Amino acid sequence: MKITVGSRESKLAVIQSNIVIDALRKSHPEIDVELLTMKTTGDKILDKTLDKIGGKGLFVKELDKALMDGRADLTVHSLKDMPMQVSEDLPLIAFSKREDPRDVLVLPNGVDKLDRSKPIGSSSKRRQLHLKKLYPDMEVKPIRGNLQTRLKKLDDGEFSAIVLAYAGLKRLGLENRVSKVFSPSEMVPAACQGILAVQSRTDFDASLLSDFNDEETKSIAMAERSFVTELDGGCSSPVAAFAEIENGNITLTGFYVDEYENQLTKTVTGPLKDGVALGRQLAQNMKRKLKEMRDE
Repeated sequence: MKITVGSRESKLAVIQSNIVIDALRKSHPEIDVELLTMKTTGDKILDKTLDKIGGKGLFVKELDKALMDGRADLTVHSLKDMPMQVSEDLPLIAFSKREDPRDVLVLPNGVDKLDRSKPIGSSSKRRQLHLKKLYPDMEVKPIRGNLQTRLKKLDDGEFSAIVLAYAGLKRLGLENRVSKVFSPSEMVPAACQGILAVQSRTDFDASLLSDFNDEETKSIAMAERSFVTELDGGCSSPVAAFAEIENGNITLTGFYVDEYENQLTKTVTGPLKDGVALGRQLAQNMKRKLKEMRDE
């Protein structure tokens, strides 16, 4: 039996795909597993922010096509980069154990303090809004490209600092670049940040990934995605969700900004089995609260 795993061609995407490949080979040494890399539309267009060119779907369109035409049997994604709506023909069949979900501040190589004459780089509206609260005296400017490209722009002097996901730096072995780790209360992480998702066709035997799949992470992911979906939030929407599990309960923190740029952060706790419903309920409550704030 042979399994082909499709991946974006960036260094981080390949490392993440190899996490799945290594798990498959360990569980099923009799299976021949190979990697197929490709450049997605989102990787090709780097001079515009994602909300101007079509959003998260630009990172998965080519990979979805490879699944549908049989060139790939599995594809591996950073779940935070996936659209909220996933085709029924291409279900998510496994979820990795979550890597550290927090955001981090990265300074140029050899620098130990912020140069306030230069901007902080981030293309995420979520991060931009948090940064403007944390560093009100500093400019925040968009930055695109894969992680290595962004680090090069930083080290070449274009920015005083950039904000990245801790998970990506850890997987690349670049923890030494981290200058500050933002707590979830300082900067609410993007929904599903740090989680890898494996996608396939409906005819694929998902049990082959049973040793890789983490059910607790799946519960967290579904709760966070339900919150964002209820708010109709895409990658460009300033929406965030962060869930934690303790003693059979799930605590979900949501961050939401309405069209008038009113911001709200709220937390709800309930039974783990109700995570998806809690996500929807929290989103509805926050929409209602922001409406009340506007009407006052």
